[in-house]
Amino acid sequence: MNKVRAYINDTYSELVTKVSWPSWKELQGSAVIVMIATLFTALLVYGMDVAFKFLMEMIYNFFK
Repeated sequence: MNKVRAYINDTYSELVTKVSWPSWKELQGSAVIVMIATLFTALLVYGMDVAFKFLMEMIYNFFK
């Protein structure tokens, strides 16, 4: 139990004294970048899905 308590105390100490936390402005900038990257990735996957569906329908119609 002492090891667990020591681990928690060390973790708390490191989070408070050694970690450099981003400012609110930096956090907002990072959040915007993540949202844009997520939207881009979603649109890319959607485009690939539509293209694959089109290709598969062409193949299925060819063999009908």
